[in-house]
Amino acid sequence: MSSFARVSTIAVLAVAAVVLTGCSGAKSKPAATSSPSATAASNPRDRWGTVWLCRPGLADDPCTSALTTTVVPRRGATHLERAFPASKPAIDCFYVYPTISGQPTINANRAIEFRERVIALAQASRFSQVCRVFAPVYRQITLSALEHPARISLADALIAYDSVLSAFRDYLAHYNHGRGIVFIGHSQGAAILIKLLKQEVDGTPPVRRRLVSALLMGGNVTVRKGRSVGGDFLHIPACSSSRQTGCVVAYSSFTAKPPENSQFGRTTSDAGVRLLAPHNLSPNIRIMCVNPASLAGGTAVLDPYIPSLVLAFLPTRSAPTVRTPWISFPGEYSARCESSGNATWLQVTHIGGATGRQPPLAHLQDPALGLHVLDVNIALGNLVQLVRDEAAAYGHS
Repeated sequence: MSSFARVSTIAVLAVAAVVLTGCSGAKSKPAATSSPSATAASNPRDRWGTVWLCRPGLADDPCTSALTTTVVPRRGATHLERAFPASKPAIDCFYVYPTISGQPTINANRAIEFRERVIALAQASRFSQVCRVFAPVYRQITLSALEHPARISLADALIAYDSVLSAFRDYLAHYNHGRGIVFIGHSQGAAILIKLLKQEVDGTPPVRRRLVSALLMGGNVTVRKGRSVGGDFLHIPACSSSRQTGCVVAYSSFTAKPPENSQFGRTTSDAGVRLLAPHNLSPNIRIMCVNPASLAGGTAVLDPYIPSLVLAFLPTRSAPTVRTPWISFPGEYSARCESSGNATWLQVTHIGGATGRQPPLAHLQDPALGLHVLDVNIALGNLVQLVRDEAAAYGHS
């Protein structure tokens, strides 16, 4: 990603998500404090040195933010949908956020800044309905560094990876207690999780048995053609059912076939991830695509959940008045996995018969990135329901 204009589009969701801190209608949480009387749980840095953006017990945890949604159906009245973090979820989610840091260095430090908080709100908070969300602050490759990709070395990429690896080992040793785990990552976060899953999970049966699923959006996961495994993972298959556990959901969303210079969806794409997860350019390898709305394949309707302030960035013709932190337009978009040559992608299509109330989400498409900025949110309702179903299946396995 050599163009700042391209990579910074993801900041749209970050800016939009700020509405979640002030428009929820719910009581706000007290700010974190450095008072000696504060509990250890409220300190972002734990006793083992990990800085947590999200973790059970943190004060002002962005991953347990208000979830009230204005639902705008294709037909029928607009209505409110209220949802809340689960009080005692049976599983955990380990979330690694995408490229978002605005720091001027190649690697970010571990400061919790505005951008990290709001991207966690936009992408991870709705999963709190079904899991405890753990999200480490990590030394990611920054947006500034992606402006000059030739300067990024393997050592820089490993700094980012090692900071997540350390946090995961901390989580596994001190917080997991044998619980099932859903890994969630987008963009750089997905690329890091590909390597982490290969190193720490795929070939380690005791840990692999804890894998509920891995949701890896916009990270160019690879798989052998005609098979559910091979490529990046030898033992972790692509998911084919919402009742299947120990599997992967991966895709990059586009409204048309990815162009030749696309940074996602092609085996020739680099997307800044090759340093950590180099592609095998064998003709037997393709990019994995699992439709989050229909894991068995075919076309299905998406259930997008969008931070409501995103509407300010879209040329909606008659957008409803929204006073909730979230807005949803169920039934407006469908998706199916498509392949052509070395390209495999999630084809997102607006369903015909315009109602005049739908947001033109394709406005956020970039020719080389597709709908990368919306990879998570375009199917967030589907993904949360999937984790709910998988958690139930994992509990009965």
